[in-house]
Amino acid sequence: MTAHIEIRNVSKRYGSLTVLDGLSLTIKANEFIVFLGPSGCGKSTLLRMIAGLDSVDDGTISINGERIDNLPPGQRDIAMVFQSYALYPHMTVADNMAFGLRNISLPAEVISARVAEAARMLEIGHLLERKPGQLSGGQRQRVAIGRAIVKEPKAFLFDEPLSNLDAALRVRTRVELAQLRNRVRSTMIFVTHDQIEAMTLADRIVVMNNRKIEQIGTPMEIYSRPASRFVATFVGSPTMNFLPIGLSGENGFARARLPDGTELQTAIRLDGINGSEHSLGIRAEAVKLANGTAATTTGKVEVIERLGDRTLLYTRLEGGSVIIAEDVGNSRVAIGDEVALALDGARTHLFDAEGRAWHNEGVGHG
Repeated sequence: MTAHIEIRNVSKRYGSLTVLDGLSLTIKANEFIVFLGPSGCGKSTLLRMIAGLDSVDDGTISINGERIDNLPPGQRDIAMVFQSYALYPHMTVADNMAFGLRNISLPAEVISARVAEAARMLEIGHLLERKPGQLSGGQRQRVAIGRAIVKEPKAFLFDEPLSNLDAALRVRTRVELAQLRNRVRSTMIFVTHDQIEAMTLADRIVVMNNRKIEQIGTPMEIYSRPASRFVATFVGSPTMNFLPIGLSGENGFARARLPDGTELQTAIRLDGINGSEHSLGIRAEAVKLANGTAATTTGKVEVIERLGDRTLLYTRLEGGSVIIAEDVGNSRVAIGDEVALALDGARTHLFDAEGRAWHNEGVGHG
């Protein structure tokens, strides 16, 4: 059985400090959910509340219709993988994986079968007789994941499990986790501040900031239709371009006047847009080098970032604003060049002074 998790109006306080404030979320059975956000946003606290390691001050947490927030951790049928591997150094890999099952007095043949199956899934069968000190960081993390798998829980909770690995090993282990997710059909909740991990692994991402949920959506919904300026800034590399604009209308759609005085027609409806301060958001891939009448504006290239398959051009417009444009990998542009840029008005976003977003269906989010 897997876990359908309902979190309703959950709050957490430490004295006068509120860490989570009235948060609600539904996690479907077999779903891979990622809590994504900066340090201090409350994502690990929420995970620990689901696990029972932190208490719930207000609200409820339920699994498959039954409240668990009043149960001790051992009765929630949840397995957690921590940032630190927390392996017993004097035990073999096999004994580390079997330890929790022996504590609940499962038959030896059941324990042996579960350990063997988990080792097969994680491709660590040849490591079962080694001790943690003989393993690499990635191998230790797989053992920690195996220790969770053998419990056959309703849900797996991962608290930044890749953060202790070096860059190359993080990439490899991230791929292994994605493959493991296809072999182990269970509800999984994964906490990270790394947007690439979130975009790679998640069925849905829960973007958290400042004690609340900013947005819930699939990876491409989060990327393509950020609900707020914070989400647009936090998800995507490079970060989205933001330009202060004047706003007018044409045939019911927003027309943006850029800081250098040029104008850009967008596909965003004016209906419901209010306030007097607005900024235009546009990702680098929607800003290209242009010729002649196709150009929206011009600027001077100040920084060039060569990434192999593409080149990013940090370009200063007249009036002082900087916009990041995308060019081909073997771009011939040099620092100091004056370039013409074409901004795709159909791929723009509009943000008001409070950071709320409007997109090309004219729908406001906040």
